[in-house]
Amino acid sequence: MEWVSFMNKKKAISFLIIAAVVAVLAVLAYLLLFGKLFPHSPIVLGFEKHELQRVVVYVEKGAMFNRFQEIDSYIPMVENFHTLTFRKKPRIFLFGSRKTYADRSLSKARFCAFYNGDIVVSPWAQKEASEGLISMEIYLRHELSHSLIYQHAGILNAFRYPDWLLEGIAVYSANQMGTSWYPSKEQTYSYIRNGDFMPPRFYKTKKEDQINIVARPRTPFMYCEFACIVDYLVNRYGKDKFLAYMKELLSGGNHDDVFKTIYGIDFDQCIRDFKKSVMQQP
Repeated sequence: MEWVSFMNKKKAISFLIIAAVVAVLAVLAYLLLFGKLFPHSPIVLGFEKHELQRVVVYVEKGAMFNRFQEIDSYIPMVENFHTLTFRKKPRIFLFGSRKTYADRSLSKARFCAFYNGDIVVSPWAQKEASEGLISMEIYLRHELSHSLIYQHAGILNAFRYPDWLLEGIAVYSANQMGTSWYPSKEQTYSYIRNGDFMPPRFYKTKKEDQINIVARPRTPFMYCEFACIVDYLVNRYGKDKFLAYMKELLSGGNHDDVFKTIYGIDFDQCIRDFKKSVMQQP
């Protein structure tokens, strides 16, 4: 009897384990196909696929943007600035439904590049582009900058890549300053001279909310500030040195050590020098 009871318990435990595994796999499958893991799914449901020479575009019914060849033409511009090539064709998802976008995107932003290099584009971004409020080219070149860096860094190193630098490179390389809601370089300098400044180390940390920024919208100003720092590094030390700094971080090196090795100056001192140069501008 004891042996029978033991075997029944063993079968019950085995059944529970199998049921738990099946449940986990079912949830995972749902998240990949219809949920927040959608950009990581090898199977794409509900989208029409357009494979071009350099990019793969997936289009949901209702999407407003259909000039796919234009998207393909952005790839060489992005690669030329970064002097890197995409290791695989980036996938771009053009959503036609706000509900689908809310269900399947991790971000509420107009555009978002994920750590695997995929890019999602919201329905309202396409509407704003059709109305001339934003430039689809500039915004996609911004996201493709992230995608290219993520592809070369890998997911783990992409997660550790300095967020301020990612945004600074993206805005600078896409010539985004002075467009839509992004202040120009001159306007950004003026904001900094009036006291607005987000220390790069504070960006996306708990300390970020402690910094008072008068400029509005707040996020575009911060992105342009970071782009101005990139511009400062390129103009003062040369683009080759900047690219060496950008690429060395792809392998996950310590930021401050990499910066000191390449530029021969502490990062914090360089930021102080940048702010000083802004204050001296007429």
